[in-house]
Amino acid sequence: MILNAVKLPKYNDSAEKKTMTPALPPKVIIGLGQNIGAPCEPLVKEGDRVLTGQIIGDSTALVSVPVHASVTGTVAGETRILSASGKLSDAIIINTDSRQELHPDITPPVIHDRKSFLKAVRDSGSVGLGGAGYPTHSKLSFDVAKTPEYLIINGAECEPYVTSDYRELMEKSDNVIAGIKLVMKYLEIPKAIIGIEKDKPKAIKLMRELCYQTPEITIHELPLKYPQGAEKIIIYQTTGRLIKEGELPLNSGCVVLNVSTVSFLAEYMKTGVPLITRRITIDGDIVNSAKNVSVPVGTPLDYLTSIADLRKSPDRIIYGGPMMGACVYDPNTPVTKTTGAALFFGESKFTQESACIRCGKCIHVCSVNLDPYALNRAFHAKDIELLKKLRVNLCMNCASCSFICPAKRNVCEANQMAKLLIK
Repeated sequence: MILNAVKLPKYNDSAEKKTMTPALPPKVIIGLGQNIGAPCEPLVKEGDRVLTGQIIGDSTALVSVPVHASVTGTVAGETRILSASGKLSDAIIINTDSRQELHPDITPPVIHDRKSFLKAVRDSGSVGLGGAGYPTHSKLSFDVAKTPEYLIINGAECEPYVTSDYRELMEKSDNVIAGIKLVMKYLEIPKAIIGIEKDKPKAIKLMRELCYQTPEITIHELPLKYPQGAEKIIIYQTTGRLIKEGELPLNSGCVVLNVSTVSFLAEYMKTGVPLITRRITIDGDIVNSAKNVSVPVGTPLDYLTSIADLRKSPDRIIYGGPMMGACVYDPNTPVTKTTGAALFFGESKFTQESACIRCGKCIHVCSVNLDPYALNRAFHAKDIELLKKLRVNLCMNCASCSFICPAKRNVCEANQMAKLLIK
C-alpha cells in the first residue's frame, strides 16, 4: 500500500459506454514525432494518394517507429503542429476519401522467433498507449541475459473521467490475454501480473476467468489511490520491488506495458493492420453524454468538438486526464497515438498563487517521497546542485503536490522546469 497518495474523484460516467465509431473526419493531421525518440522523415508528398495503413513516415534511428496513414485519401501538404505537451513537430495533412481502402502490403506478420517478433512490433508502429509514447520494440529489446522475471500489465486508470483502457479490458479481453502470452512466449518472460484498480470489479472478474487455467498470469487488485499507473508505483504495488534513481524497471526484473498496448499487439499479429486508430474518452462538465469513441490517429480537435455533444462552448479542453494531461487551444491539434481522452470544460476559475504556508501537505502526498516545498525553493533560487541533491529527476509529474496545495502554487510545474534547468 502506498502511504503517500491522494484520493481523487472518479467521474467515470463513460465506464459502461461501449466504444462507438463515428464517421471519418474530413481530414487528418498525422504528426511525424508521436513517440519518445527520433521523429520520422516524410515518405509522401503533396498530391500523393495514400491508402489506409500505408507507411508515410519512418526513421533509421534506434528509438523510433514508423507512422502510417490512418485514412485513405490525398496528401494535402505538410504543416507544423504544437502537441499538447508543447513540442513542435512536422505533420502530414491527408484529405479523407469516402472509403477506407487497406494498403495491399498489409498482411499478418510471420513470427517464428524473438527477432521476427520484435521486428513485427516495430513495423506495427506500436508505442506505449498509456501516454508515455516510448516505442514498444525498444522497451522489449533488452539483452537476453537480462530477461525480466515479470511482465507487468498496467490496467490502472487512476485519473478522473478517463475510461478508454477499462473499455479495452471489457471489449477486447481476449486480445489482452493473447498479447500477454505473445510477449511472454517470444521474450521468454516466465510470469505476468495484470494490475487493475479495485473499483473495476467487472474487469477483475473477467480477467480472472480468462486466466483461470494460466497460473503464470495473475491479477493484482490495486488500491484506490492516485497515482497507480506510473511504472515505479505499479511495480512496487504488484511485486514490492523498488526502482532507484537512475534505474530502469529492468533493474528490478520487470517490464511494464499498458493494457491497450498488449491488446493492440495481439490484434496486429492477427491482421497486420498497424496502429492507426485510437479509442478515446470524451467527457467533461459540459458534455451531455460521456462516451468512448474510436477515431483515426490524426483526427483534429475541431472534429472531436463537433461530435462531443456539448451544452455550451468550452473554455478549456484537455487531452488526457485532468492531472497529467495538457490543455490544447488550436482546433487543428490532432489525436495522436498516445491520446487517451479529450475532456471539455466550461468556465474555469483561475486562482492566484499565494505564499507557501509550509503546511507540508505536498510532502505527505508525494508517492516517491520527495520534498516539493524544498524543490520549489531550490528552483526559484536556480540552485542546480541542490535540485540534484533533492532528486528532482525522480518527480513523475503526477501533480499530486499541486492538487493538494492550499496556496494553489504550481509546485509540479516548477519541478518540470527544474529538470530542464539541470539539463
